Amino acid sequence: MKPAAFAYHRAHDVADAIGLLGELAAAGDEPKLIAGGQSLVPMMNFRLARPTALIDLGPLRRDPALTGLRRDGAQLEIGALVTHRAVEVAKLGPGFDVLSRAMRWVGHLPIRSRGTVAGSIVHGDATAEWCLLALLLDAVMVAEGPGGRREIPAAEMFHGFYTTAVEPDEVVTAVRFTRPAPRAALTEFARRHGDFAIVDVAVSLDGDGSRVVVGGVAPAPVRVPEAEAVLAAGDPGPDLFAACADAAAAAVDPPDDAAGSSAYRRRLTRTLVAGALHQAWQEGVTR
Repeated sequence: MKPAAFAYHRAHDVADAIGLLGELAAAGDEPKLIAGGQSLVPMMNFRLARPTALIDLGPLRRDPALTGLRRDGAQLEIGALVTHRAVEVAKLGPGFDVLSRAMRWVGHLPIRSRGTVAGSIVHGDATAEWCLLALLLDAVMVAEGPGGRREIPAAEMFHGFYTTAVEPDEVVTAVRFTRPAPRAALTEFARRHGDFAIVDVAVSLDGDGSRVVVGGVAPAPVRVPEAEAVLAAGDPGPDLFAACADAAAAAVDPPDDAAGSSAYRRRLTRTLVAGALHQAWQEGVTR
């Protein structure tokens, strides 16, 4: 439970963090950025990650652009250092309140109080709630690096196990959610509350734009177009939701591992998709 030896650096602003990433890499180090550290530090303790240098982004919390939540018409921008807890207690409005409601699934309160939205997405865990929500609401990651600023759509973000489109010399400065979803829900199953999900799903009900996103069934979270097509072809209700859940379970090809067999994950997918659709439908009924 001890990390391998590493050097510690503190970044003073985004430009400094980018510069440190480049300088350390050029010197033969393998640097990593650390913000909340709720994913990286446990992996370091188990020696699953062995960065030779950490660049602490803590001092950047003085920058309001990195710690704020901003609505701009139909879009919501979340600064890179905003915590899960800040989203949980925020009043985001009907188009984005699924983000606040989903936070109860993120670990426990101490984790939500330290971990960051951008950090979770860049970490790229296939069952991370924020990764599913990014796909559900068409998030765009704003990254800055030596080549300047660029935007990475969620559809291009997740490449596999803990692998994303963010380059090693880039710093994500914001996450912009571009697709409001008034009728949406996220749910999951884990052995104990706060554990990593075995399977989790996020759904939205929006006619032809309905979405079904599943985590824990592939190396990265995935949209399930077969299930989305079922939703687009009928009227919301229990029969349609059951058909959509069956389509989702048939479409995914989960792995067998210590947490459960492929068949078990398919059954979880069916159950969770149906439950999430009922929750999303109820959200629309009660508004």
